[in-house]
Amino acid sequence: MSVTYTATLPVRDLTVLYLSSLLHTQRLRCGTRKHRRSLSTYKQAILVLRWFLDGTRVKQLAVDHTISSSTAYTYLHEGFAVLAAQAPALESALLAAKIAGHGHISIDGTLIETDRVRTPGPTRGVDLWWSGKHSNHGGNIQVITAPDGWPLWTSQVRPGREHDTTALRAHPEIMPALTAWTSDDLPVLGDLGYEGESGTITVAFKKPKGGELTDDQKAHNKTHNGKRAIGERGNSVLKTTFKALRNISLCPRKIGTIVKAALVILHTEHDRTT
Repeated sequence: MSVTYTATLPVRDLTVLYLSSLLHTQRLRCGTRKHRRSLSTYKQAILVLRWFLDGTRVKQLAVDHTISSSTAYTYLHEGFAVLAAQAPALESALLAAKIAGHGHISIDGTLIETDRVRTPGPTRGVDLWWSGKHSNHGGNIQVITAPDGWPLWTSQVRPGREHDTTALRAHPEIMPALTAWTSDDLPVLGDLGYEGESGTITVAFKKPKGGELTDDQKAHNKTHNGKRAIGERGNSVLKTTFKALRNISLCPRKIGTIVKAALVILHTEHDRTT
């Protein structure tokens, strides 16, 4: 027995039509003939958005749209690709933030959890995607946000075992772009996870061993942490908006593309990039 019920997708029509148009363009680019696909681009867009927003299981998406699971996976990955291709480049995002008049930006790493992945890491007996900090498998994503915590840009994925500074350095485009940003006396705020790059990223003063912070250092930390805490809202915005980002059962190497796709949906839905 099965029960049929009505559901509502919490997005604007404009967002569905935007994704549908991207998928239509992709089909034209690939030379797909009419009536050769199981779903129209509009229904495919709904399938992709259901996965992002509700975290709907792929098997359930396949049943609801009367297609095979393999076809559902193909449609999903096609949606990821066309959306991620619209994500802003880091230089463009920072330039837009500067034009918008932002006095600073924040950077923070977040772990996108995933199912167990038995990929050997450099440490014997420890999986590559295992995060000791979070006690879970996942991928490290670096997120740059506006002063109010609005996510501006997301990186490609790095294994969850990597510290934020290690993951940051693994992306060759990030540090040069942030250095260029700070050259205009605009700070980049980060937590103590970025202490290794404190020459570019402003972090709080760490209490010296056996000593105390000065009053000026305490005042700096209070101001810094207050601003940075708001900036870290970006990770929460992504994960609370898109249930799929709370745990991804697909290949972890696809996490970067998936998060970029989610960022594009978020920007489109709220008609805001900066």
